[in-house]
Amino acid sequence: MTDIPVTIDEIMSIMETAFDPYYGEAWNRRQIEDALSMPHTHALLIDEVGSRLTYPSAGSAAGFAMSRHAADEEELLLLAVRPEHRGNGLGKSLIEHLFAAARSRSVARVFLEMRRDNPAESVYRTTGFEAIGVRPSYYRLANGERIDAITFAKSI
Repeated sequence: MTDIPVTIDEIMSIMETAFDPYYGEAWNRRQIEDALSMPHTHALLIDEVGSRLTYPSAGSAAGFAMSRHAADEEELLLLAVRPEHRGNGLGKSLIEHLFAAARSRSVARVFLEMRRDNPAESVYRTTGFEAIGVRPSYYRLANGERIDAITFAKSI
């Protein structure tokens, strides 16, 4: 499909600005390509006014979400908004678009995992996610320190 390389380019561009390397959360291009080559992995792009983008032009995306589903569950793998567009409701819009798309796939529950003290937690909680578990010392930071992962879920 001709839109996949553009989508990957957009995702990588956003990821480079949105994820702090200290936390090691960003995926590399190969991980994104491999994930998107799977039949049940989905990517959503959003522009700066909150419109879902299907065929973005270079540099037009302000944020993205990537998820995968199996049976009646969906996992939010990545969510990012360019720093200059944060605080405008784009993260919430991405999640709402994800919920709508997931419902169309007969998904009943959406999960995500994030590091403890991730500022995105407020967006997740605002959209109805609730903490359901903790994985102690799951993530390794750039300085070698370990930090917990928190698992969230929302029935849709």
